[in-house]
Amino acid sequence: MALSPDESGRFSDLLKEHADGLVARWAELVGAGLQGRMSRPELERQTRDLQKGFQQALASGARDLKDEEAAELRAQLSELSSHRARQGFSANETAISVFALKDAVLDVLGETDDINTLRAFVSFSAFIDRAALFTFDSYVRVRESLIADQTEQLLELSTPVVKLWDGVVAVPLVGTLDSARAQVVMERLLQTLVDTGSPYAIIDITGVPAVDTQVAQHILKTVVAARLMGADCIISGIRPQIAQTIVALGIEFGDIATKASLADALRYVLGQKSYKVVAAKRTER
Repeated sequence: MALSPDESGRFSDLLKEHADGLVARWAELVGAGLQGRMSRPELERQTRDLQKGFQQALASGARDLKDEEAAELRAQLSELSSHRARQGFSANETAISVFALKDAVLDVLGETDDINTLRAFVSFSAFIDRAALFTFDSYVRVRESLIADQTEQLLELSTPVVKLWDGVVAVPLVGTLDSARAQVVMERLLQTLVDTGSPYAIIDITGVPAVDTQVAQHILKTVVAARLMGADCIISGIRPQIAQTIVALGIEFGDIATKASLADALRYVLGQKSYKVVAAKRTER
């Protein structure tokens, strides 16, 4: 239900004429829902900006939120959603900040049985509902974007590639290895091989709780990609339980070297490089 031109003008005048009272009541209603998580001056500033946005949109002849005359108001609502999402407010708290305008306007109208006023308020109420839903949708998009960015950052932090020796890098994996994370592991390993020119890479799965067919396939793809870059891969961290699982699943690593621990893998690589590892002698005092 869209506002008629007369209704747009009527509520534009109402928002302008009762601006101070509306802002105060609106901020009070929103503040009650936010439970003191935002200061009153900041809350009043936000509601006053929104009050001006609604008033100007209606004064320009906006009958629906999708109208071109409401473009600036939509931008304000998007900014509010982004701000609230980044501050950790919920989607409901953000939408209620717009819904509360209806109660504030009702307080200004007071008790009335004028049928024209009631019809006009129904149309105005639908306009506010669409604005609140727009705010909700904008909040969800921003929140999903934030979660995606944080997930990507966590993936990068959880897949470090470290240099163990000259020409030897290692990828210590901890936790479940899914498709998304396997892609990050592969990209970071290949980039490190390019940057360091290392001929050997150790993939340590000591921290991987279980190895199934999918995890094994991810590891094998990473090994193949590294070999295409001219690096030999060694898989370390093959615990007895994981070894039994690999055998039971019929998974074959082919000619890929596997070792029980990262230390064994490093010792193996150093042997391939013609280094001899000996225990350090203790000096007696």
